[in-house]
Amino acid sequence: MSERNSFRGFRKREPTLSTEQKIESFILRNSKNGYFTKVSTIPYKFEISESRAWDIVGEFLSNGSLESIHDENTGDMKLCESGKTYSIMDLEKKRNREKYSKNKNQKNTKQKKENIKK
Repeated sequence: MSERNSFRGFRKREPTLSTEQKIESFILRNSKNGYFTKVSTIPYKFEISESRAWDIVGEFLSNGSLESIHDENTGDMKLCESGKTYSIMDLEKKRNREKYSKNKNQKNTKQKKENIKK
């Protein structure tokens, strides 16, 4: 007999979540972190068909567990936890402003450096 330990150390696995539960937890996690989830990302992330993704999203919206909004620029549907739409929109605007001002500052410093070299 070998001196290896038996398989007593293995634990029983907890039941895995269904696809719907995984998608809902993903959307809720994103909204808690201050981000929307685009519906177009769900089929790629969870490897399901686009029609199945829309069916699942429709169920969540009809249950009232999630809210949706459409992107002003692209028209994509975005999802978030109920009641968090406006707070996430404010965070998104702040991030965009910071991103724009950061890019603007970088361009200005590059232009100043080029003017100094001339």
